[in-house]
Amino acid sequence: MPSIQPPARRRTTGAGRPPRTAAVRIPAALAAGMLLLTGCALGSTPKDTGAAAAAASATPRGDTGTITLTVGEFGTFGYHEAGLYDEYMASHPDINIHTQVTQDGQAYWDTLTARLDSGTGLADIQAVEVGYIAQATSTYADKLVNLDTTRGVNPQAWLPWKTQQATTAAGALIGLGTDVGPMAVCYRKDLFKQAGLPTDRAEVAALWQGDWSRFLEVGRRYRDAAPKGTSFTDSAGGLFNAVLSSEAQQYSDASGKLNYQNSPGVKKAWDLAARAAQDKLTAGLTQFKGEWNTGFFLSRFATVVCPSWMTGVISSNSGDGAAGQWDIAQAPAAGNWGGAFLTVPKAGGHPKEAAELAAWLTAPEQQAKVFAKTGNLPSTLAGLKQPAVQDAKLDYFGDTPVGQIYAAAAQFIQPAPIGKDDGTVKTALTRDGLEAVEKEGVDPKTAWNNAVKLIKEKTGG
Repeated sequence: MPSIQPPARRRTTGAGRPPRTAAVRIPAALAAGMLLLTGCALGSTPKDTGAAAAAASATPRGDTGTITLTVGEFGTFGYHEAGLYDEYMASHPDINIHTQVTQDGQAYWDTLTARLDSGTGLADIQAVEVGYIAQATSTYADKLVNLDTTRGVNPQAWLPWKTQQATTAAGALIGLGTDVGPMAVCYRKDLFKQAGLPTDRAEVAALWQGDWSRFLEVGRRYRDAAPKGTSFTDSAGGLFNAVLSSEAQQYSDASGKLNYQNSPGVKKAWDLAARAAQDKLTAGLTQFKGEWNTGFFLSRFATVVCPSWMTGVISSNSGDGAAGQWDIAQAPAAGNWGGAFLTVPKAGGHPKEAAELAAWLTAPEQQAKVFAKTGNLPSTLAGLKQPAVQDAKLDYFGDTPVGQIYAAAAQFIQPAPIGKDDGTVKTALTRDGLEAVEKEGVDPKTAWNNAVKLIKEKTGG
């Protein structure tokens, strides 16, 4: 069976897994994070980065007959790791590709919207996270290329809901789906065993099947017998995202209008996550920050809610000592957390060539190659069915049938409506709201009211 290679970190995380040394074993996440904080970008070749690359992308063909295309990414999309940029340049000798990689997804989006508003500083291809795709289709549709007529693009090739998410009210397809994030729960078999819990993935899944509140019940059992220095799960924010991802009503209603204060899904997710924090079931870590990355390496928690791309985060952060100790069980309910799109700004230097590159990168064959390298699950129907996906295993997870687990989970996803301010609301509720409960002991009602106040200041809703 194909084996997925240990990737760089995924989504609002970092890049590159540096070699380990025998003397000092430092989590890869720390070194990668320092690289990104210095403003370096990962490219397929050691050429211009940052502002220089942005300027190069707007430069017309020179005497060499080449075009430089820049790709703006957040986290790790897997194209560099899977060698796709080099492959494309080899078959298109008139194309050079540079990447601009940002660690913080919120900062990336804030910068992107500012550049779309001004029409300057844009990469030829800009990735957009699913939480912001509704804002892209509504507010910025006129600034993005309609990719429906691009050579190699067939809107029916993707999961139907994935294509719908990136389609404007006027019918323009402004984003090509990269991956999806079907939900599971990754857990440490060794820590579960020490706490007297089962370790077989089917038995573990049965403990919480059908109800996220049962997940908390398992957490209390773990807490009461936990190995010293460990918590049941990593963060209240991660649990909130997981619970909400499986709900039919989330932040916005069917028209895209914010309705989070009246949403049964948001209330359920908030109440469960706040209760987990108050019951000391979480490690109190902020996902995708340095302390969370290190938490994997130090075995500070026994579970992490695990969309398909999270397997790469685990393998690159947990260290060699935890290899074979992580396993994957079905989540209490099916849901999707994460996934992204590639868009082409009209103000980019080479929209036609950029659109063709975006179409090639998101084709089923390339999606399967990315999955085999990083675990980012394809969003195309044909990509999900490829043997490289269905038969894949992840070396770090031993004999776990990773491909089968996530490809099957993807078929049961029932996506909720997405509004243009969903990403802003999510950040406020998790980072500003739940973290106050988790880290400062703030009463959940007070934390909720404070988060709502912040949301209203930012969105007016």
